[in-house]
Amino acid sequence: MSIWDEKIFDGAFVPGGAGTMAVTAPATGETIATIGQADVTDLDKAVATAKQAQRAWAALPYTERAAVMTKAAAILEADPDRLTRWLVPEAGSGQGKAGFEAMLVTSELSAAAALAAQPYGQMLRSMKPRVSIGRYVPVGVVGVISPFNFPAILSMRSVAPALALGNAVVLKPDPRTSISGGLALAEILAEAGLPEGLLHVLPAGAEVGAALVAHPDVPCISFTGSTAAGRKIGEAAGPLLKKVHLELGGNNALLVLPDADIDAAASAGAWGSFLHQGQICMTTGRHLVPQDKVEEYATKLAAKAEAIPVGDPTDPANALGPIIDERQLKSVHDIVEGTVAAGARLLAGGTHDGLFYRPTVLADVPLDSPAFSQEIFGPVAPVVGYGSVEDAIEIINSSEYGLSVSLLTANPFKAFELADRITSGAVHINDQTVDDEAVAPFGGAKASGVGGHFGTSANLDTFCDIQWVTIQSEIERYPF
Repeated sequence: MSIWDEKIFDGAFVPGGAGTMAVTAPATGETIATIGQADVTDLDKAVATAKQAQRAWAALPYTERAAVMTKAAAILEADPDRLTRWLVPEAGSGQGKAGFEAMLVTSELSAAAALAAQPYGQMLRSMKPRVSIGRYVPVGVVGVISPFNFPAILSMRSVAPALALGNAVVLKPDPRTSISGGLALAEILAEAGLPEGLLHVLPAGAEVGAALVAHPDVPCISFTGSTAAGRKIGEAAGPLLKKVHLELGGNNALLVLPDADIDAAASAGAWGSFLHQGQICMTTGRHLVPQDKVEEYATKLAAKAEAIPVGDPTDPANALGPIIDERQLKSVHDIVEGTVAAGARLLAGGTHDGLFYRPTVLADVPLDSPAFSQEIFGPVAPVVGYGSVEDAIEIINSSEYGLSVSLLTANPFKAFELADRITSGAVHINDQTVDDEAVAPFGGAKASGVGGHFGTSANLDTFCDIQWVTIQSEIERYPF
């Protein structure tokens, strides 16, 4: 029996006002746990408690906040199964992906501990004889809304730095992954000594999420999810003049330059498109290959797709698990069928057994077809040929998204020059598009995000306000 059976987390594990909800494994359809479900009354209580607790937390020496993050990292590093045993069945994660995600959470906690010790301001020049300081101060209560795909890290990359900088946090994880994306994280942080009232985990649906965005005592919202949902949050929060960070979708391009090794490029492309069933905002959604090499590349990519084992992720032999639910499966398959109907060739995949969708490769993909123009969020690799590098850059920048781009080449310094011409939050030269580190600034451009970045000192801007403080030795005298 788990500590969170039929519970939410409100500084302690307590029943939720909306009763309970079942946690279902997408691979089998089985109920693997029953947790509490929060309502708006729970939210109001959580925000009030968080607001009160935050003041004392922010006033503590930074070493005490850092110590909690360090201990939480040590707990998880010693026993990553505390997350992986839920990431595999609940999120449909392959065991390799689950282990990697647990490691990322550990890194995020360690980085947050270091963040707490960072200089929190700077001395400014002034025209007057005074001390002038610009300093970062915590915003107060941070509302975090996180998704299902990498639930643990995409929650913790907001929760840990926000707490380390002196804030309190109200977290609403995706209801499909509320354990690995919330309750399991709360248990670890509580065990690490986080005082009660600073972190609240409220498994719930859209109503509570909307109330969190609108709450007058939550001045900062950190949302990771689809661009469509992000637009709605931005529309709701804008009139309230909240500090809003939106990390949204992507339709990320992998550009194989004319001098690239095609074997190596196909390996990078397969990883970028198929990891975790393509359910990653950074997934490689567009493969651009020189026209004279496109058939070779697509053929090799299809061979890799055919060789990937797909099935119940509790079996370590399966590299890929299920699509998260029927609705997402239908969306993926509709995009594939619509693209084939538009003239693309299906070289691999395009079929599914229940929620298990085969890695799919599409060649001769029209640029205006669904698979090339939309974020798929499934294991689908659309491949197109290009005539010149100029054409390829134009194709990359034509997307409304700007999250991550990969440039594969034998001349990385030449590719670095090309990076100046690409509108993207990240450019990876000689690697695929899926990459993130706690010590690197992460965020998108255009429809892929707005409002700040995660990682390193960028967290100061995201989870703090800048306050100008001046100090004079005597009261200034004025002519009236």
